[in-house]
Amino acid sequence: MKRPDFGRYAMSVAGSEEVRAFVPAPLPPVPPLELIGPVRAALDQALLALGRLDGAAAALPDAHLLLYTYVRKEAVLSSQIEGTQSTLDDLLTHELGEAPGVPVEDVAEVSRYVEAMNHGLRRLQANFPLSNRLLREMHEILLADGRGAEKTPGEFRRSQNWIGGSRPGNAAFVPPPPQDVDSCMGDLERFLHSDTPPLVKAALAHVQFETIHPFLDGNGRIGRLLITLLLCHDRVLREPLLYSSLYLKQHRQQYYAELNAVRESGDFERWLEFFATAIRVSAEQATMTGQRIFTVFREDRIQLRALGRQAPAALLIQEALQSKPLATIAALAKSTKLTTPTVTQALRALEQLNIVRETTGRARGRIFSYVRYLDALNSEAVAPAQI
Repeated sequence: MKRPDFGRYAMSVAGSEEVRAFVPAPLPPVPPLELIGPVRAALDQALLALGRLDGAAAALPDAHLLLYTYVRKEAVLSSQIEGTQSTLDDLLTHELGEAPGVPVEDVAEVSRYVEAMNHGLRRLQANFPLSNRLLREMHEILLADGRGAEKTPGEFRRSQNWIGGSRPGNAAFVPPPPQDVDSCMGDLERFLHSDTPPLVKAALAHVQFETIHPFLDGNGRIGRLLITLLLCHDRVLREPLLYSSLYLKQHRQQYYAELNAVRESGDFERWLEFFATAIRVSAEQATMTGQRIFTVFREDRIQLRALGRQAPAALLIQEALQSKPLATIAALAKSTKLTTPTVTQALRALEQLNIVRETTGRARGRIFSYVRYLDALNSEAVAPAQI
């Protein structure tokens, strides 16, 4: 549905140019959303998929084993949308204190995303309100150092920004003037605590946040974090086991086109259908991936129990790698309380079974990857998911 009063334009100054900046109307949309037909069906299917993900997580032997990698997978994918080149392996290597295979700045950005997400989730678990203050805290962590550190981390912008183009005059979109940011974000904060159904709220809040673009940098990543925070805050998910950025990355052009459709005509229904599809596919992928990973764990334990005298140590190593699938011999010795020679011998057995792989080729300071786990985790990223 196209809406006549979905926002207004205001003149703003950016550098030496005067530009028309878009100021979105407060949520919820007027007239009310038409949640019928394909939109209703997409929302219902997404909610069903989220329920299955939450139920599957509750049924798994230890769903917390997935949190470490799922959160990091979302961080990598969301950052890749913004242009970083780091992979999950790069991030895990960086967290071991080793040099990744891409520029350190890229991996450091992803690492800060993980910190920002974990900070937000901890605050919510401690009953801190989902608020602009929390978003600013997360933004401050996200841009704590490196690229973007000079762009007022933790503060709403006080100058005009724009999206696309080399300057404001040829930009694809110009968000609200700086003097309107506080009021727009105040309206959004009130909407976050409305009785709007959680999935609809997450969809509308994301597009509104991206339209306001309240920070000088990091808006895309904080806006996608907001999706996870809302779904956890409103208890649609008990754990942040959704990595929706995979779908958004695979359908990046459509993602941007649907955001623009709201800004150009107020067609929130079109955006809702796309968003619900993204959430459904992401939830289905996360559910299947979790089941695939625990199948790997179970199959590997069966192989390891057949090792005879080496079995107890090998099983302890595999259990440690379930929590952190990239590790050094020293780290595994510390977490399992086994001796270094015992760990080394057990890893040799796991290598022979193609369960783990040494990644450095070095004689000292070797790093071992639980390759079967990571292959299962990343298997759905080979080709774009079908709508």
